[in-house]
Parts: sequence; C-alpha cells; structure tokens
Amino acid sequence: MRRKTEVFVSVDVETAGPIPGEYSLLSIGACVVNDPAKTFSCELKPINRNADPKALQVSGLSLDELAKNGLEPAEAMRAFAQWLDALVEKDGSVVFVGLNAPFDWSFVNYYFHRFTGDNPFGFTALDIKALFMGATGCDWADTRSSKMTERLSPRLKGDHQALHDAQYQAELFSLIRTKLLGNR
Repeated sequence: MRRKTEVFVSVDVETAGPIPGEYSLLSIGACVVNDPAKTFSCELKPINRNADPKALQVSGLSLDELAKNGLEPAEAMRAFAQWLDALVEKDGSVVFVGLNAPFDWSFVNYYFHRFTGDNPFGFTALDIKALFMGATGCDWADTRSSKMTERLSPRLKGDHQALHDAQYQAELFSLIRTKLLGNR
C-alpha cells in the first residue's frame, strides 16, 4: 500500500487579538517547507472592529487600511485553499506547520470553516515548539524562537510579517529535522 504524499506547509498569521471569531485574522503567510520560494500571502478585511492594541502594534497592521485594501475573507480563504490544493497530487495531503501552531491553526481553521465550509489541513497541526522540545529535552520556556535561533543558527529572522515569518519558521522546522533529528 502506497503512503499518501505529505506536503509540509509553514503557516503564520497576524491577527487583531487572541481568539478567532471575536477578533479578525488580518494576514496569512505560507510557504512549502521544502521549497520556501513557493508562497502564498494575503491581507484580509477585518470581520469586526475588535482589536487588542498590542496585537496591532506588533504586526503594524491597521484595521482602517485593511478595511479598504484587504481581501474579503471568503475570497482570501478560497485563494488559500486553491493554492494548497495545487501543491498536492490526488492522493496527497497538506500538513499545517506552525510556531505556536495552536494559535495560528485556530484562526485558519475558524476562517476556513466559516468562509469555505472545510479546512484543507483537517483538524491537526504540527507545532514546531513541541517538536523542538521533544528533540532537545528542553523546558517549555526554552521553546521560544530566540532560543531555537541560538541553537540552530538559521539564516532568516522573524519580523511579524506573516510571509517572512512563515519562511523563517520553515527554516527552523527544517533545521530541527536535519540537525537535531537527522531526518531529511
């Protein structure tokens, strides 16, 4: 029996606050882990005006600007789903990879279900923080990206721009697999 082809996709989001539904998903960045030049990114119109000022400060995004220039959420999620679909063959699947995957996945999952009816990633996500903890035996407090950077020496850095962060996370994930786990 042939195994399904898995395509690991690094995903990062910027949001207006801590939980989906109450706060808006503002931007999505994604790349194929093994080919980080294959990318998807978009900015979305907010679904409401709720915002945690700290979240907006970190991302540098403006609800007013996004209300004018962002994609409608349904359009953004359809485009993301089409991009994901083009990555895999009929028997393949996409695997959501994130740094603090529970947070990013929760927004992506909510938006996919609300605006398209289905999440191409399914109901799971692979968390880089947990992988790093398992590979190194470190404490949870030492799974911050700054600690990973000290240990792994990636070329890229995170900057709270969703696509840049997705590519940075893809590099961290690959380095954990090659340097710490001896995988391909």
